[in-house]
Amino acid sequence: MKILIIATSHEQMGSSDRKTGLWLEELAVPYFIFKEAGALITLASPKGGLIPLDPKSESIIASTSTIRRFQKDTEAQSLLSDTVTIASQNAEVFDLVLITGGHGAMWDFPTFEPLKHLLEDFDRQKKIIGAVCHGVAALLPLENKKKECLIKGKNVTAFSNGEEQIWGLTSLMPFLLESELEKLGAHYSKAANFESHIAVDGNIITGQNPASSKELAKKMLLCLKTLPHLFEPVAN
Repeated sequence: MKILIIATSHEQMGSSDRKTGLWLEELAVPYFIFKEAGALITLASPKGGLIPLDPKSESIIASTSTIRRFQKDTEAQSLLSDTVTIASQNAEVFDLVLITGGHGAMWDFPTFEPLKHLLEDFDRQKKIIGAVCHGVAALLPLENKKKECLIKGKNVTAFSNGEEQIWGLTSLMPFLLESELEKLGAHYSKAANFESHIAVDGNIITGQNPASSKELAKKMLLCLKTLPHLFEPVAN
């Protein structure tokens, strides 16, 4: 099993001096779930090389045993410091893709054409596309074979407006992800703030926030085993 994980290269929050990047939990938790399932993991980013981490995701408050394990794992740290470029990757090589978040994703994912083309290839090949938290922003520009918005009419979740407000970051965001998903016609759902919640619609599996990373990764592996059934028409 070969899995591609996508991470942001963006490290500055808008025009402010606040640092951002990948939220570490959204990589660390799925990483070990996938590794323990025997997967070969490739980590890619728009720019390649070192992934910027949101400093708050490494703080004592955010730290967990899984994050500390990831920080001490030589192989994991090597992947994090030397990612391949998204433009160099081919969907045919992988069984599924996971798009991680962190606020940095709000800036580089929605407008990065190589990512758009890569994810559309995953969809055309009917492979699982998972996205968590702000990583769901990568789904916004995607189109289906008919050049229609891919997520229109699909059940999705992502970091909510309420969660953004609690963080006090609404004014710094280029847009609000929940609002944009609804604007594009997606069927958005959410749980209480910062509680785990995922949405599944065919091969698209999304998680609301960092706390959803575990549930999302496990669901992606489960769906991989039953992949043909994800595309069977639902009986009326």
